[in-house]
Amino acid sequence: MAIHNREAFLDKLAGRLGRPRRTEVAPPSYSVRPQERVFQGATQDELVEKLEAQCEVIHTSFERVTLSELEDTLRRVLNGYGVSKIVSAGGPRIETSGLVDFYDQLRKEDYEVQIWDEEKGRQNVEFAEQAGAGIVFSDITLAESGTVTLFNDRYNGRSISLLPETFIAIIPKSTMVPRMTQAGRLIHEEEEKGNPVSSCVSFVTGPSNSADIEMNLIVGVHGPVKATYIVVDDL
Repeated sequence: MAIHNREAFLDKLAGRLGRPRRTEVAPPSYSVRPQERVFQGATQDELVEKLEAQCEVIHTSFERVTLSELEDTLRRVLNGYGVSKIVSAGGPRIETSGLVDFYDQLRKEDYEVQIWDEEKGRQNVEFAEQAGAGIVFSDITLAESGTVTLFNDRYNGRSISLLPETFIAIIPKSTMVPRMTQAGRLIHEEEEKGNPVSSCVSFVTGPSNSADIEMNLIVGVHGPVKATYIVVDDL
């Protein structure tokens, strides 16, 4: 996207503020960084344990499996929710996880399964609106808050985690970090390496909920009403 009249706009803004135009901003240097101490030194397994405990707080079911157990676990979760219409993120990870063949098998059993495909355009969203479950892969997982980070791109539309009644996140153990501090750093580092992260990054913490009215927590207000996290140790 082209940016027009940026310099003139910023010059005018600086003039209205009565100060010289700034061209560089140095980040602040903090002498105390308490955010770095949360779960500092925790192993990946310890972070998974923290995530499991947090799932109880955010009303999210938790499973921990090996890659060979993933398909049976997914089937059990889907059957538990009574789901027969599924929208899933695509991309290389559904191949490395073996889900391509699994989805083909589900189709033979009269499940409706659609993998997000940018060439289908609006049809992806329309299918997601009717789907009983959306399945995604977490790109970065925050143990402290129980949050999965999704880099929304041509393989992984936002609608997958927003529109279906249930939300299923497959979490490679390797994606575990303590909290938002480390997630932001990882994203920044990838950008510095010249590996652009998606312009849309979603942070999803369990099913939708709100406590706006009299501070009473209501789960399932404006999105999925149920959620399951499946941590895969060797993915």
